[in-house]
Amino acid sequence: MAQTLIIIHRRGDWEAYYPSEQVLTFADYLNSAQVKPGPHTRIINLCRNFGYLTEGYYCSLLAEARGHKVIPSVQTISDLGKRALYRLHLDDFSETVNKSLQQADIEQPIVLKSFFGHTADSNFNDLSQKLFEAFPCPILEITLRYRKLWEIAGLKPLSPAGLSDPDESRFAEALDTFSRGVWRKPRNQKVARYDLAILCDANEKMAPSDPGALKRFIRAGKERGIDCEIISQQDYLRLAEYDGLFIRTTTNIDHYTYRFAKKAEQEDLVVIDDSNSILRCTNKIYLADLFRKHKVPAPRTEVIHKDQILQLHELCAHLGYPVVVKIPDGQFSKGVEKARDEKELHDICKRLFEHSSLLLAQEFLYTDFDWRIGVLDRQPLFACRYYMVKNHWQIYRHGKRTDSGGFDTVDTSEVPAPILEAALRATRPIGDGFYGVDVKESENKGYVIEVNDNPNIDHGVEDKFLGQELYLRIMDVLLKRMEARRGH
Repeated sequence: MAQTLIIIHRRGDWEAYYPSEQVLTFADYLNSAQVKPGPHTRIINLCRNFGYLTEGYYCSLLAEARGHKVIPSVQTISDLGKRALYRLHLDDFSETVNKSLQQADIEQPIVLKSFFGHTADSNFNDLSQKLFEAFPCPILEITLRYRKLWEIAGLKPLSPAGLSDPDESRFAEALDTFSRGVWRKPRNQKVARYDLAILCDANEKMAPSDPGALKRFIRAGKERGIDCEIISQQDYLRLAEYDGLFIRTTTNIDHYTYRFAKKAEQEDLVVIDDSNSILRCTNKIYLADLFRKHKVPAPRTEVIHKDQILQLHELCAHLGYPVVVKIPDGQFSKGVEKARDEKELHDICKRLFEHSSLLLAQEFLYTDFDWRIGVLDRQPLFACRYYMVKNHWQIYRHGKRTDSGGFDTVDTSEVPAPILEAALRATRPIGDGFYGVDVKESENKGYVIEVNDNPNIDHGVEDKFLGQELYLRIMDVLLKRMEARRGH
């Protein structure tokens, strides 16, 4: 289990806050034989000075030499030490700065304090969070200046020493959120061997796991000696505290979930869904080409380029009508339409080409239901039949409200062999992650529609046959990989 240590300059710097054994002076950290080397120690460096060859500089340098995860890193300290270095990155923030100040009617310089990416003025939270991601530093002074447009004039790392009473309170709250659990007294319970972050979005309307499922994941983790913690987008820079990341919010390439997966991999965490799986599964163009290459049974498919719209007749002649048209990164049946004739096909393509330069045209296979085969670690995990919405050709119908069809869940041993084999064959070239494979059953054959990373696990649906065993099996795979990563 990871430990978090806070390094300060002198004991007096911490008088305003609750005492803790996890707070050490720089001298203690320098000389302590009790601080174990290795990546499961996290260091928050709050020394007074971060100049070259000062205590703050040496604290981060020693932390990195000892294999500890430290904030700020030596790289961040070096970048913030010279304006010539950090200004190279500031052009990326110009739009965010001016968006934060679009209602401002002043032209005087503005000085902000950012505490782990949070400011007292909520108008600047987006800017503060983005700067924290670029320059991870516990306390950062941000100076904004107006010259025809607002710009970042200066960035300076600070320590808690000398903060005002209101800023001390803001810092303590931000620190508690960032290092969650540092100040809590340990309960008399079995100490977890591993820490797992479960990334969720509390505001997501069609999240891949409902609250009931998340509770069961946490319970299963506890049974396996894994301490599971729900995290959100704001916890990006806390990833180094964990041994694994389990993503339970809908993924996409142009989305923070992909950045989380990449960051976790850089920190040597076990990750489901890994970045390669996200990259491969969220684009249907890639999947269509992959299926062709590996001879995965699938409906006949053509890729349409927007410059070839006049050739639609030739491109889709052998697919017949109706034909299904998809944008490459659509999810939950969004961006998927059915054309009954060539005129509808032209109209649909013209509309969808506004969102993507490439589209997929796919042979239409109507079935009363789609098989959803859950695959984890190259083995079948669960099997569901998702039924079409009444008087509709998809399992979802989007409008003023979103309707979905019924379902039933069966033992994977009851799934027809061609369906199961098609699902496993489709995931082999993608990886050994967690996938949901949608398969059409027609004339005793299986046709793969798509492979989804981050498949749904909702209580009472996908777990209806296996119950709690489903969650335990997922935790078993994560545990096996964390043990292997740590060399046990």
